[in-house]
Amino acid sequence: MTASSSALSVEVCTDGDAFAELGGDWDRLYRACPSATPFQSHAWLHSWWLSYGRPGTLRLVLVRRGGELVAAAPLMRVRRPLPVLVPIGGDITDFCDVLVDESVGEPGAAALADGLADLARTALVDFGEVRQGGAMERVYLCWRGPRHRTRDSVCLDLPALPMSELVGRLPTARARRIRGKVNQVRKLGIEWRVVPHDETEAALRRLLELHRLQWEGRQVSAEHLRPRFMEHLVRAAVPLARTGDASTTEFMLDGSVVAVNIMLRSRQLAGMYLYGFHPQLRRRNVDVATMLLEATTGHLESAEGRVPGQVRTLSMLRGDEPYKYRWCPERAVNQRFLLARRRTLPLLAAAIAEDAARRRAKKLLRDRSGPATADGAPPTEDRR
Repeated sequence: MTASSSALSVEVCTDGDAFAELGGDWDRLYRACPSATPFQSHAWLHSWWLSYGRPGTLRLVLVRRGGELVAAAPLMRVRRPLPVLVPIGGDITDFCDVLVDESVGEPGAAALADGLADLARTALVDFGEVRQGGAMERVYLCWRGPRHRTRDSVCLDLPALPMSELVGRLPTARARRIRGKVNQVRKLGIEWRVVPHDETEAALRRLLELHRLQWEGRQVSAEHLRPRFMEHLVRAAVPLARTGDASTTEFMLDGSVVAVNIMLRSRQLAGMYLYGFHPQLRRRNVDVATMLLEATTGHLESAEGRVPGQVRTLSMLRGDEPYKYRWCPERAVNQRFLLARRRTLPLLAAAIAEDAARRRAKKLLRDRSGPATADGAPPTEDRR
């Protein structure tokens, strides 16, 4: 039976316990959606809900075919101050999206659009941080009411190449400096290893402690220092590490762990999510970004690091901090989709006006601050 002739049913789940029980079905759907990233996995989303969700706000739009989950939109209802439906994941999630099983294609996206349309009678659907090529694009094309697409956060992407080839893409003088930084790491005797999945929890707790030390006395995202973030990251990353969707790398110097990095990855994309390092590395003139990138590319090249499919993109995720530009990345701009019905059209108009005002303010700020340098700028905390 083809997808177009199959009967698709739509329901809205508002119960957190039912969300927890969806794990097996959700994971199967996650594997069947080519554009999915680990941020759409059940491990990540349900863990986020346990740490950040508010009772009574959950809205999961679920599409089934013969009882099998074939599409899902993870949302919650909030007030800003007007009623809005936003994706689960919040500011600590770099890519938000819906899931659509490739076998149902457009009919599955259309069924999701129908389910969202019922919810949009009383709230604006504001679905941001969708990566180019995400499944939410299909839902947007199926939408039969007022809609608007705009730009969201900037991400910076590199091709998933060996370190030597990444350096070979750079201007000659910059490539020479980067090779010198790599040699400095090796001369110091810093070694790295990807921890087994059963050591992930302990490694992540070290990561967050090193992250705190790294940013002590400097501006940092306060959320990364809160217990609820630690609980979420550990709870999500342990099962993701077990399935190969996450890997945590430790860096050793003189027998001590001096840095830890976690990478999330799907079949086509690997993302460097968060790291922490001891301030002694800064005092010893270690270029931490170069050290992390060399280890990440080395792991992706290794037999252990290979996963089904082919990782084509190494993303530095959200944020266009100057230090990232030394690698000559490509800008990949996330998308924001605004969906409304006739009754919620005023909410759509207000959101479009607010977005335009925000862009004007950002442009004014950029014009005043002037161009940023791509090389030699100190790393700054990203906007996650």
